[in-house]
Amino acid sequence: MSEWVLGVLGGSGLYDLEGLENPQWISIDTPWGQPSDDILFAEMNGVKLRFLPRHGRAHALSPSDVNYRANIDALKRAGCTDILSLSAVGSLQEQYPPGDFVIIDQFIDRTFKRETSFFGKGCVAHVSAADPICRRLAKLAGQAAKIAGANVHHGGTYLAMEGPQFSTKAESHMYRAWGCDVIGMTNMPEAKLAREAELPYATVAMVTDYDCWHEGHGNVDVASVIAVLMKNAGLAKAAVREIITALAAQKRMPSPQGIETCLDVAIITAPENRDPALLAKLEAVAGRVLKTP
Repeated sequence: MSEWVLGVLGGSGLYDLEGLENPQWISIDTPWGQPSDDILFAEMNGVKLRFLPRHGRAHALSPSDVNYRANIDALKRAGCTDILSLSAVGSLQEQYPPGDFVIIDQFIDRTFKRETSFFGKGCVAHVSAADPICRRLAKLAGQAAKIAGANVHHGGTYLAMEGPQFSTKAESHMYRAWGCDVIGMTNMPEAKLAREAELPYATVAMVTDYDCWHEGHGNVDVASVIAVLMKNAGLAKAAVREIITALAAQKRMPSPQGIETCLDVAIITAPENRDPALLAKLEAVAGRVLKTP
């Protein structure tokens, strides 16, 4: 596989991208339901791009209502080789002020209302999530964000909460005590599902606020978040352009972490005991290893 096809999941404030060649919004059906929106097929500098606004272009979906399985399946069907997540987050540490970007390398998942796996009864799989981020893509994303003008921090733990409400102060202080760096509502189970689909995934976390733990700042609210979002959105779009420039200059090789073949050692259900109905649903995300028609 030598061609990059970059999937971009746009978070709050990121509903489209400008300066693209041959842009076309295309609807993709999945066996897991409808994705958040149509996918924008386009090119830039010879690199294929697939953009999906995570909450829909009208931001009509709350974090709990996003169909994460359908989104990842649709991006896989769209030919993506890698997925870049652009996500608004709150900061849990003094050194990450609003406006800064954090390149995530770990997650803690505190969500509880969401479908978290493509696999289950009829075909059980256990994918390793020890290192949930593609280090190669994360490095490229961090470099691109820096060139775009962002103040970038490399490495950080993202606490994924259910929402849609923001944290209580007790929760915020607890997450800080755990050593978490930022807090958001969308990157889990998204990152785990991307790994199950054998898609390298990286997160650019764009800080909008200090959550509610910081005594020197007011409690987080939508109005204050939106004000920072607008600035961050411009930097994020510039970062996408820069990462595409970097991708255009190099041939794509398989991930050094073996992400594209991680299902080889994950599926535990014997072939003769696998549910044909579930196998049919898994065609896009796991057809390579399941050898579905």
